[in-house]
Amino acid sequence: MALVPYSLARPFLFALDPETAHDLTLSSLAATQGNALSMGYRTARVEDPTELAGLRFPNRVGLAAGLDKNARCIDGLGALGFGFVEVGTVTPLPQDGNPKPRIFRLPKANALINRLGFNNHGLDAFVRNVQQSALRREASPSLLLGLNIGKNAATPIEDATSDYLRCLDGVYPHADYITVNISSPNTKNLRSLQGDAALDALLGAIAERRELLAQRHGSRKPIFLKIAPDLDAAQIEVIAATLKRYGTDSNGQVNNAWGVIATNTTLSRDAVRGLPHAEETGGLSGAPVLEMSNQVIAQMRAALGKGFPIIGVGGILSAADAVSKIRAGADVVQIYTGLIYRGPALVKESALALQALRAP
Repeated sequence: MALVPYSLARPFLFALDPETAHDLTLSSLAATQGNALSMGYRTARVEDPTELAGLRFPNRVGLAAGLDKNARCIDGLGALGFGFVEVGTVTPLPQDGNPKPRIFRLPKANALINRLGFNNHGLDAFVRNVQQSALRREASPSLLLGLNIGKNAATPIEDATSDYLRCLDGVYPHADYITVNISSPNTKNLRSLQGDAALDALLGAIAERRELLAQRHGSRKPIFLKIAPDLDAAQIEVIAATLKRYGTDSNGQVNNAWGVIATNTTLSRDAVRGLPHAEETGGLSGAPVLEMSNQVIAQMRAALGKGFPIIGVGGILSAADAVSKIRAGADVVQIYTGLIYRGPALVKESALALQALRAP
């Protein structure tokens, strides 16, 4: 059980600039993970095993990518009670991201806007950090690790595939699953990769490379596609049809090779108009995204059918929100902004609520 209530830490953190608070939190986790000081935040994990995409998830609540872009705090984040942790997004080369300020709180809406722009130290540093984590050195890892990959801002969109393949090569041996991020609104033209021909070309190249990597490393890792909430029904059908071509066999059976993460942040401001910072450029996350995300999950489930792996993310601020994702069609869920507003207690509350769904 955590010794330091988040209710005491939050006022201090919220008095700081959002990115300063973010950096301070990660630095603190990096300095304390793996030693006695981690008892200040370590939380007993709720056991609720779930089989998905050929993997065994210890419970159905994970951390979404974006919080730890450089994979510095895998062990510290894993100590918060998650069943799985996803880090990144990483790009082949280091990049600074967009100019500061680039994170904004909207407390009245339990929301954030960010336009970070895949700021990270690059693939080589990312892989070193993953390799140094205690989790990756465990003979029987206690939770699953997802590694999220993207493209450099300077890479032309027509050359994006080469960036994804380079990242895939680098992270493949160290991941339980890999996420292909084509939905961040903060990298120019990135969301165009969600279109029919562009998506098919990208997934085709990744599928081919994955088979080579599977032969080389003796293990076929599932790949999840992270999509935006700002998709209409026709766009969702296109993405689902493309995923089904790669993710099902000739008999229509799910092959556990592919999955979808729904959703990333939104460009919509309908739910926050009039609030301070509401018109800042970037992706909106938190409570206002809940219903948008759930709608995409439900539409994606209907299009993909039963059994196709779906991770639901977007707007979970309570246990009931987590349950709503499962009822919409997700198999497991991820949180990010909710962790900032609610703290680690949200992880346990959500995991217990999802565990209770199995009760007769």
